[in-house]
Amino acid sequence: MRPNSPFPMLAAAALALTGCSDLRQIGQPPDFSPLVPTLEHHALYTVPLPEVTERRQVAGGASLWSAGTRSLLGDRRASQPGDILTVVIEIDDSAEISNSSQRGRSGAQGFGAPQFLGLPQLIDRELPNGASMADAVSVEGSTTFQGQGSVRRNERLTLRVATTIIERLPNGVLRIEGSQEVRVNNELRELIVTGYIRPEDISRRNEIAYDRIAGARISYGGRGQISQMQQPGWGQQITDIILPY
Repeated sequence: MRPNSPFPMLAAAALALTGCSDLRQIGQPPDFSPLVPTLEHHALYTVPLPEVTERRQVAGGASLWSAGTRSLLGDRRASQPGDILTVVIEIDDSAEISNSSQRGRSGAQGFGAPQFLGLPQLIDRELPNGASMADAVSVEGSTTFQGQGSVRRNERLTLRVATTIIERLPNGVLRIEGSQEVRVNNELRELIVTGYIRPEDISRRNEIAYDRIAGARISYGGRGQISQMQQPGWGQQITDIILPY
């Protein structure tokens, strides 16, 4: 290789263009998109919910029953930061997409001068053997394109996880976060749930369905030897990112 060869500089530039963010994802799961810059997060903080007209009546001091949260007839639903509620995750989705396309084109053109004031015959004398002005130019072209794609997806997940109310927004919406880890035979399974909920959507059993969580982020995965074997090696992941073809 010549001392002033630009190949090392071009290789370094190509490596930089692949993106350092992709290299940081090696061996790591994909990151969730942040909630803060979204319009949904802005609306949750600024748009107030309609006020609840129903007022709870507190039992008098002489009553045998108390209306507190710890009483038998009290409302035990989570409503304040630090309270715990259960998120029920029941996902049963399926999708199937199939499409195909085909395109073709062909053309042919020819140009010759067999007779033109005797000039083609004079030119033929100077041309190599086998060459002639009778068929001076001949062009043919043909293109064909055919594409086909198919997507089939089927997901089913049933989980329950306890979450904690982290924050109560000015409009009454609650921000929840919860995590769960289970270790079995050196394999760690983890479940993470975050999002925003309305107090009205919490059931009397202090539960809420996942489809009533705004901005829901649900992650179910694991860490351990089995999870590592299900991923390609770091060298192969780096090669897939760097190679342009």
